[in-house]
Amino acid sequence: MTAPDRFASSFGAAAGAYAQHRPDYAQAAVRWALEPAPGPRVLDLGAGTGKLTAALAAAGAEVTAVEPDAAMLAELRRALPAVRSLPGSAEAIPLPGGCVDAVVAGNALHWFDMAVAGPQIARVLVPGGVLAGLWNVLDDRVGWVAGLARVGGSAVIGARDTPAAWRAETAGMYLPRSAAGVWSGSPEQAVFPHGQRRTADSLVATLATRAGLLVMPEAQRAAVLGRIREFLGAQPETADGEFTLPMLTCVLRVRRS
Repeated sequence: MTAPDRFASSFGAAAGAYAQHRPDYAQAAVRWALEPAPGPRVLDLGAGTGKLTAALAAAGAEVTAVEPDAAMLAELRRALPAVRSLPGSAEAIPLPGGCVDAVVAGNALHWFDMAVAGPQIARVLVPGGVLAGLWNVLDDRVGWVAGLARVGGSAVIGARDTPAAWRAETAGMYLPRSAAGVWSGSPEQAVFPHGQRRTADSLVATLATRAGLLVMPEAQRAAVLGRIREFLGAQPETADGEFTLPMLTCVLRVRRS
């Protein structure tokens, strides 16, 4: 198994913790992602435990969720029994052609093999349909969040996990390139304020669901989480009780011709 595949497949073992601790998505970001879509039918691709699925449903979309991991899909179905949900992947979408107005992915687009997934996504989208990726990132413009990023290191704060890194990493990346003329215009980026109420303990639990930590040897993982817990205990903003973790929901979207 390649390193990207190992990271992408790591979440199922922590599906319950992922469902409990991962944040939802800023509703304004969801609305912006869907704004150009010609209709309400939306495919949530790589839907995980349904964090984005729930936000899409709240925005009035007619959602179909597709997720390859059985444990993640089980959590999604438990949380959102009324949503149509199917096993499948971005590289093998179990839907007929031209059946959705938008395809979205929450913290998942970077895991797709776009050489294969790109034509699949184009196949299921109607003309004028939208492909949008959404990412929740930490707002390291806030002092203690920047300190957390330094303490956690690359296993916790990855290539897309702060605003500047996200903009650089997604500009021209993670979008289909193989079908010339299928995608219209240049990809658009937008950023929306977001936040998550946490305690020091629940923030540690949230960070523990990141792929870099899930694949780490247990002793090393415990050491990283211990350093994070110590850091949070020393900051006036996070030492006692609940606080808001400053975040942004970042969106990348492009339209099908």
